[in-house]
Amino acid sequence: MLTDAGVKAAKAKGRTYKLTDSGGLVLFVTTTGSKLWRMRYTIRGKEKLLSFGPYPSVGLAQAREQRDAAKALLR
Repeated sequence: MLTDAGVKAAKAKGRTYKLTDSGGLVLFVTTTGSKLWRMRYTIRGKEKLLSFGPYPSVGLAQAREQRDAAKALLR
């Protein structure tokens, strides 16, 4: 599970990588250092990707709220 300090400390590497949180929430860190909130889900057998916005414009708590709202709509 991610923490605010862990999200803030995530740095760019030679390739893109993901930091996972609970409930399918993922922080996608690019090679340039930008951080984007995403959630993968499946509907009718097809995988989809939902983006919640960039960090720090969208903080960890807000990304979790948006994830919960999206899951409620998907149900």
